Amino acid sequence: MAAETEIRTFLCRSDNIGVLIRDPATGACAAIDVPEAGPVLKALDETGWGLTDILVTHRHGDHIEGIPAVKRATGARVVAPAKAGGAVPDVDETVREGDTVRVGGLRAQVWETPGHCADHVTYWFDEARIVCSGDTLFTLGCGRVMESPPETLWRSLRRFEPLPDETRVFSGHDYVLSNARFALAADPENCDLMARKEEAQRAKAEERFLIPTTMGAERATNPFLRSNLPVLAKSVELGAGTDPEAVFVALRAWKDRF
Repeated sequence: MAAETEIRTFLCRSDNIGVLIRDPATGACAAIDVPEAGPVLKALDETGWGLTDILVTHRHGDHIEGIPAVKRATGARVVAPAKAGGAVPDVDETVREGDTVRVGGLRAQVWETPGHCADHVTYWFDEARIVCSGDTLFTLGCGRVMESPPETLWRSLRRFEPLPDETRVFSGHDYVLSNARFALAADPENCDLMARKEEAQRAKAEERFLIPTTMGAERATNPFLRSNLPVLAKSVELGAGTDPEAVFVALRAWKDRF
């Protein structure tokens, strides 16, 4: 049996999540974004892993700021969305919808998932059941819409629907407690959600975070993935038969004001 993919998560900046993914068979290792150099280099030093790749989800500064320093220190290949243009520094390779990226023996499909920003991509490691969702899908939430109509983000979130329940979801920020407060306002009778908020509070007290989450947990508790349910339509004062896309748009607008 092949060795399980190795992963290290850690905090960057104030609430960004750093992620290292390593193929134990080859030693190849990828960072998902580089919010700042120091924590990434520290994690590499602690693990003894050698960084070979940097996979960029989108061009925002809090995801790419540390790339130049980490590339100088490691020589890692920088892979970035083609639609980011020249906004990402030191790019070696650009990717689009349908491309495949390899990190040693690991293979990631590239999805274009715009909504938070126009160039956003997600990396789906199908064999490892790992999805790196950047600022598209969060634990108990989703990204803020910045460069498109909210319907665009809804269509991007629907890309995650077919993923198996056990899929681990690595997002770009730890917004879990604030997301939990909104989720309970929208879905107050959800017992699974109440339990997740309590779990998130314990994790915070212990200086942990609920990242990764799983697709199964998100399907049960994330209001933005549950827009097809009457309880969520009711929470935004829409009828039970309302198109889920319209419910999502109303939920996202409410979250912006929450």
